Amino acid sequence: MPSAATYLAFISAVIAYQLAPGPDAMLVVGRGVGQGRRIALASVLGMTLFAGLIQLPLLALGVVSLIRSSPFGYTLLQWAGAAYLVWLGVQLLALRSPHQSSGCATVPPRYSIVAAVREGMICNLSNPTPWLFMLAFLPQFIDTSRGAVTAQLFIFGVTQKLTGFVILSIHAIAAGALGSWLSRYPAIVRWQNRFCGAIMIGLGLRLLIAGDSRTVRA
Repeated sequence: MPSAATYLAFISAVIAYQLAPGPDAMLVVGRGVGQGRRIALASVLGMTLFAGLIQLPLLALGVVSLIRSSPFGYTLLQWAGAAYLVWLGVQLLALRSPHQSSGCATVPPRYSIVAAVREGMICNLSNPTPWLFMLAFLPQFIDTSRGAVTAQLFIFGVTQKLTGFVILSIHAIAAGALGSWLSRYPAIVRWQNRFCGAIMIGLGLRLLIAGDSRTVRA
């Protein structure tokens, strides 16, 4: 088990970095504005806790090091993530918001919570940066004199995912409130999904062209 001082230092470092907006936060904001708070929170669940169920065991097994040692593997994963984001964005741009029978208002199209969780998880897993973060950052806080290294990695990894969930959930709630306010205005609501789609396409192109320049991600 890590010492209290080491654990607090880790939490402070992770939260300080996660507060800076990055691709995950932008994706959550787009979801919140375009599909509402519940869908945005589902995306957060997928990109943090569900993705962590895959990332943490692989980290403990050392498989994630293959990404760092293989430039081709890194590039392939980056391209896959970029293509997926662009594909999602194009789908959203193609959606047409249905009108209510009264003709007085429009409502955003329904979107599956399961699909939002799945897509959030895929987007996070297909971005090489979270994998490299775990490999490069988490071991810096390991103290071999404090017990099993694997147990310490899991503690730090779970903490990282939980803090990421909390911070991204705040983004989701705020964006959902904005989306709810916009839905009161028929002239604006039709642009909600286009906004979300444009963000996804932009993130995909950014990942494809320049990659994520940040070295840490939730």
